[in-house]
Amino acid sequence: MASCSRNENKSRKFAPVGIIFAILGLLLFAYFVRKAGISEILDGIKRLGAGFLLILAISAIRHIVRSLAWTKCFESPYRLCFRDALAARLMGDALGNIVPLASVAVSEPAKAAFVRDRVPLMAGLSAIALENIFYSLSVALFIFSGATALLLGFSVPKPLRYASIGAAAATATIAPLGYLVIHKQWKFLSGPLSFLRDQGWGQAGFPRPGSPAAQRRWGGRWLPVWGAGSWIEKGIPRAETLEDRIYGFYDRNRGRLLPIFALEVCFHLAGVAEIYATLSFISKVVAPTLLTAFILETVNRVINIAFKFVPLRTGVDEAGTGMLSKVLGFSTAIGVTLAIVRKARDIFWATIGVVLMVRSGLSIRTQHPTRTARVHAGGSAPPETPGVGTAPAAKQTEEVVGDVAAAGAKAPTFSTGESG
Repeated sequence: MASCSRNENKSRKFAPVGIIFAILGLLLFAYFVRKAGISEILDGIKRLGAGFLLILAISAIRHIVRSLAWTKCFESPYRLCFRDALAARLMGDALGNIVPLASVAVSEPAKAAFVRDRVPLMAGLSAIALENIFYSLSVALFIFSGATALLLGFSVPKPLRYASIGAAAATATIAPLGYLVIHKQWKFLSGPLSFLRDQGWGQAGFPRPGSPAAQRRWGGRWLPVWGAGSWIEKGIPRAETLEDRIYGFYDRNRGRLLPIFALEVCFHLAGVAEIYATLSFISKVVAPTLLTAFILETVNRVINIAFKFVPLRTGVDEAGTGMLSKVLGFSTAIGVTLAIVRKARDIFWATIGVVLMVRSGLSIRTQHPTRTARVHAGGSAPPETPGVGTAPAAKQTEEVVGDVAAAGAKAPTFSTGESG
């Protein structure tokens, strides 16, 4: 009960921050729409017309390939069918798109919780973590390639040039590092947690008496970290379990690694095709090329990673895409229109996810990760738990909310961007 009360207090503290970011995003959105010209944007949307159905069809490929990649990350005796994976992905992404400041904390663990009646929760979490690792590596490769293409193929302003160089350098470092972490089987989660525990952060949020951390002061006063000790002690064995599953998968399933990575690459290729198709409809002066579509999709990935805390990337997507479009030879209005079309696509899939949740007897409010209920500490599906859509709504909501909270506490999932 005390934990639930603390979590609800945190939720209330984050709510105003989320509202502030949403308002700032809307103001930025209004500014760039006005700057680009409302009439030009409306003309572009009219030219798209029924072509939006093609955009939705292409974007469906992105959900399909990542769902397939997730199913391939399970090991025997556990197996998740494609239909369940796709439904869970749509519902999880819907939460991530509409819950302010909680995209990673909500969307990825929720996917595992949504299928906890099909596979144990920890197995679902481990598969999600694995899939996100492959996705993260593909994103790093994609951003590096896009930044390099932009620098070599176009004359860009200094701020954009520096940002591109920084992105290329960062991804060129992250990708090899990620490979080394998996290949050398470093304790990248349990190691840091064990270090913090050894430093004394291990009792009810305060350093252990006499420990090095207990000797440090801030302004002559003790510096407590509420709840840190309890979280660290519980997190170490869970982190070790997740690491063992990830490294065990790597050792036992070498033949799956390339197909999974290829599916992640298909996700990005579908994004390029989507932008190319959109520009073909809305740009009447400058014809798009695969190179320009590739660079624009790269920027979209960067925006998704950097501004996940902004609901639907409102405003920042229009700003970034609008400015880059001008560099690539299009008008600012074309870039803003492209971002708006992308946003309409996101809203469509988020609506599908919400409908699936409603049909399953769940609600957006009760899926918030800080509204915890019953947590299955063992990490496996509870006995005699009916499938989603068959249990009474109240009982089902209680179980899934508990599992979302457990999922968020048991393992991070390395997400770097949702389907947008």
